Amino acid sequence: MRPAAFLAAALAWLGRYGTQGFALSIFLGLALPQFSAAARPVLPITIFCFTTVVFMRVDLGITARLLRRPAKLATTCLWLVAAPVLLIGGALLLVGRDSLDPGIVLGLAIMGAAPPIMSSPAVAILYGFEPSLIIASVIVTTIISPIVAPLLVELLAGAAVPLDRWALTLRLLIFIGGGMAVAFALRAWLGIGRIRAMKANLDGFGVLMYFIFAIAAMDGVTRAALDNPRLVLFVLACVFAVSAGGLVTAWLVLRRLPESERFMIGYGTGQRNMGLLVAALGAGVSPTTFLFFALAQFPIYLLPWLLGGIAGRIRRREAADGR
Repeated sequence: MRPAAFLAAALAWLGRYGTQGFALSIFLGLALPQFSAAARPVLPITIFCFTTVVFMRVDLGITARLLRRPAKLATTCLWLVAAPVLLIGGALLLVGRDSLDPGIVLGLAIMGAAPPIMSSPAVAILYGFEPSLIIASVIVTTIISPIVAPLLVELLAGAAVPLDRWALTLRLLIFIGGGMAVAFALRAWLGIGRIRAMKANLDGFGVLMYFIFAIAAMDGVTRAALDNPRLVLFVLACVFAVSAGGLVTAWLVLRRLPESERFMIGYGTGQRNMGLLVAALGAGVSPTTFLFFALAQFPIYLLPWLLGGIAGRIRRREAADGR
């Protein structure tokens, strides 16, 4: 087999076992901390590659149809931007920012300000839900994040965490704008038909990037769990609480939407693309903030499996109702 054909077959195979690979990669990173340390420098590259692949595969027709009836899309985007800020901002007001480590405060601020995780549409497809709304919402909120996210980070973190908002805005513009530029250049070169035909290979490439990303993100987590288990448990409680809060609030408030759309909006509310901001901040991320970011990956990688039963019941109810 030629090397190119072997690589294509290997990527297609990875695409078929994506969910298992996601969960495995986190625990592999914990078990092999020296491997995680070696992978950490490529963390920004994996985020850039995955951003490029998402924009390369976007169906502009679906997005255009939603834009022609913008009320639902606008409401969803507003919710996905504002709800995490309100949830995390309310919690910080309740406990007091001064009572927390500045690294934890910055981690919470990044979580609240980041756009939804880019794998949300893939999770919707995995559950058998119609993904158009969550796809368009993730794309729109990611595109506006270079302008919106630095303002929200500064709002949530406060004066306790020094932050160069303009430098962060510029880096995010370069990061997201660069990914979009490469994506649309590839679309023009390959053509939409060929990109669709490469679905299995691109799925596998996405799994590979997430695999490397998860391993790199685990750098220092094993040591922290041994040296400061209370801090690790506290951060895990925070990130799972945000995930649960996002699901519950969207389910209760957005009652006019179909159950599957409420569920996926709630999922996106709690699962945030922190890696985008962490990569843009670079050396400005303290070890404690990086630990927060690393532990925030646990719900992202485990909830698609943990919530599968609930999603299945929603899918069956909607099928019975004829939706």
